Amino acid sequence: MSTLDPRDSGLRTDPNLRKDLDATVRARRELGEDYDSALVESFLEKVEQRIDDAVDRRVRRRLAERQMATARETRQPKPADSWGERYGFALITLVLAIPLSAIAGAVAGLSGMVVTWLGIVGVNGVQAVRLHPDLLAGRRGHDGPARGE
Repeated sequence: MSTLDPRDSGLRTDPNLRKDLDATVRARRELGEDYDSALVESFLEKVEQRIDDAVDRRVRRRLAERQMATARETRQPKPADSWGERYGFALITLVLAIPLSAIAGAVAGLSGMVVTWLGIVGVNGVQAVRLHPDLLAGRRGHDGPARGE
C-alpha cells in the first residue's frame, strides 16, 4: 500500500473533490475538447493539493505521536541506583550526624539525641525506599503470598 493510496486518504469519499470532478466534466462538455488539457491540469492540481494536505496531516500526527512518546519517556524517573548515590548519601548523613548529635545533646540532652538519630534513620530509610520501592512490598514478591492471604 503506497502513501498516496486514495483509499487511505479518503479522496474517494471527499465530497468537494467529487464536486470538482463533476464541474470539470461539465466545463469540458460546454467548452469542448480545446480546453481538455487545461481542465485536466486544473483538476489534477486540486487532487494533488488534497493529497498533499492528507500527507501533511499524517506527518503532523505521527510527529505529534513521537513527541508524546518522547515526553512520556523523559517524564519517567531515571534509575539512579549507583554506588556513589547509595553510599555517598549514607556517608554524608553519618558525617552530618556527628555535629547534629553534639548540638542536640548539648541543647536537649538524651531526648534531643534520640530525635536527631530518628531523623537520620528516617532520611536514610526514605532514600532506600526511593531507590528500591520493592522494600515496602516485603517478601511477598519473593516467596509467594504473604501470611494471612
